[in-house]
Amino acid sequence: MCELFCLSSSWPTTVAFSLEELSRHGAVGRSTVDGWGLAYHDGRDVRLYKEPEPAGESAWLAFIRGRNLASSIVISHIRRATQGALSHANTQPFTRELAGRMHVFAHNGHIVDLTDRAEFDVPPFTPVGETDSELAFCDLMARVSSLWKGGVVPSVKGRFDIFETFCADMRARGVANFLYADGEIVFAHGHRRIQSDGRIAPPGLWRLERRCSVDADKLAAMGVDIADGPPDQQVTLLASVPLTDEAWTPMSEGETVMLKSGRVLTLAECV
Repeated sequence: MCELFCLSSSWPTTVAFSLEELSRHGAVGRSTVDGWGLAYHDGRDVRLYKEPEPAGESAWLAFIRGRNLASSIVISHIRRATQGALSHANTQPFTRELAGRMHVFAHNGHIVDLTDRAEFDVPPFTPVGETDSELAFCDLMARVSSLWKGGVVPSVKGRFDIFETFCADMRARGVANFLYADGEIVFAHGHRRIQSDGRIAPPGLWRLERRCSVDADKLAAMGVDIADGPPDQQVTLLASVPLTDEAWTPMSEGETVMLKSGRVLTLAECV
């Protein structure tokens, strides 16, 4: 299955990747990478880099490492293709503009029968590629677009409710691990994935919360390099599998979390 990774931090931090190493750590029975993508949020915009080919010989990754890009929201996706051609259009993360800001989405799993939804007769958001993941993203964007009207940033609670309903609908149609960021909040949903014994079972995502820096040396060995931040830096990481021997928390089946500025938001904090 594909691999997901997300960073949320209270201060922008430099993140670089060895995606082949990250891929090998999470692979079950195979390590082939059919594509990769990185999205660094930059205010309302996103720096998006992706290729429909293995990362091992990519000049792009060397370029990205040399750029020392800093961001407080980073989303990565490593593709093992199950649907659609090996093309740029089918490579994640996917992005769409809504209300003057870029929204980012990545999916691990497989979803069926999305086009039987009545909303897709005249969809306001149309896929460019052929994957179930992008179709699901278009569905989500159609749902949240009703909130982002009139130039007013919608409530976090309103966004959470729509995302949670979307995830419940997708769980009924397949395996649904999602990362979605609107430039302010990261919404993540854990479901199931192929485990080391071959079963498709929870957890689909793991979470690590740290004040100050994470164990940079251990993460680097698994393919993720994170620079040290200020003393009060708060960092939360999400990944398809634990990347270090630290106390990663498995997300329960169907669990949804929200991240803002490096920490997990509770519903009581949402307005």
